[in-house]
Amino acid sequence: MSYSRTLTFATTYNFRDVGGYHGIDGRTVRWRRLFRSDSLHRLKGDDLATFEALGVRTVIDLRRVVEVTENGRVPEADGLDYHNLVIEHVDWQSVPEPADLPHERWLADRYLNFAEDGRAGLAAALTLIADPAAAPAVVHCMAGKDRTGVVCALALSLLGVSDEDIAADYALTQASMASLSDYLRKSRPHLIQDKYHMYNCPADAMHLFLGDLRARYGSVPAYVREIGVSDQQVAAMRDHLLDPA
Repeated sequence: MSYSRTLTFATTYNFRDVGGYHGIDGRTVRWRRLFRSDSLHRLKGDDLATFEALGVRTVIDLRRVVEVTENGRVPEADGLDYHNLVIEHVDWQSVPEPADLPHERWLADRYLNFAEDGRAGLAAALTLIADPAAAPAVVHCMAGKDRTGVVCALALSLLGVSDEDIAADYALTQASMASLSDYLRKSRPHLIQDKYHMYNCPADAMHLFLGDLRARYGSVPAYVREIGVSDQQVAAMRDHLLDPA
């Protein structure tokens, strides 16, 4: 059974399902088990009812504590388990983007920094995603692009999804950025002013990041093993997030 990948909300702009992609052994990533999104703190009214109807059990919020404090979190609800799993990284505003450096290369470098400085948060997020009792789960950050994009890329790669499909899934965020950017310009202009380049989602940035990770660690499974995610947890992730062969 197939589902719509993108779910429409009035005040959440980048919510979608990562199911439906081809994985290992001819198996397909299951629908309605793992979602990705921009921040969920704005959910209310009909949007909240739509979210609750998905039966989400676990919210993995990758934002920094200051972001959660300033903006809020997903509304509390019975049966909803909330985790604030911060992915540590350098402040992007402190990293200049040279005029002669392709933007996708600059982004890939930022994602590799997540993989190094944000190991604890990434391992904790993947551990939850691997737990069948936590599903359905949704992973989110502020825009649902960078931190969320890296977590979902790692999970999908562990499920055997091709780099081409992972990069294409990442690039789908570009279509959501116009609505999110418009909202931020009106409500939180400091988050977007002079930072428009940070909201681009070139597929090549994800290709470069995955290539960099393999060059440094040999493979995605080897990297997650290095940061503390066991082979047994990867097997559990595959068992519950892939359709039977």
